[in-house]
Amino acid sequence: MSILTSMPITAQTVLLLIASNVFMTFAWYGHLKNLATSPWYVAALLSWGIALFEYLLQVPANRIGHQQFSVGQLKIMQEVITLAVFVPFAMIYLKEPLKLDYLWAALCITGAVYFIFRNG
Repeated sequence: MSILTSMPITAQTVLLLIASNVFMTFAWYGHLKNLATSPWYVAALLSWGIALFEYLLQVPANRIGHQQFSVGQLKIMQEVITLAVFVPFAMIYLKEPLKLDYLWAALCITGAVYFIFRNG
């Protein structure tokens, strides 16, 4: 039995979604730094290749997570994780400044978490 399958469903889901979001963030935004002078189609093809790894993690995450969570809960969970991965990526990798708008976005997503999870 692998380490992942011995974990609770929530942990499996969250860890797979975090890993998938790292790939997704690089696929969507990494080319802005690494391939800024390359033709757009080169960036698109490379991003598409990276996105394959994202899907190889996200599809199992959603299948595992759907055993315990609704589709709406999985989607909101994905959005929380996306913001949690994106902000450090933007700051550290792309050297973007930390903006107060990220806090406001996080507060809005916190509201979404409350509403989607309040009835279990």
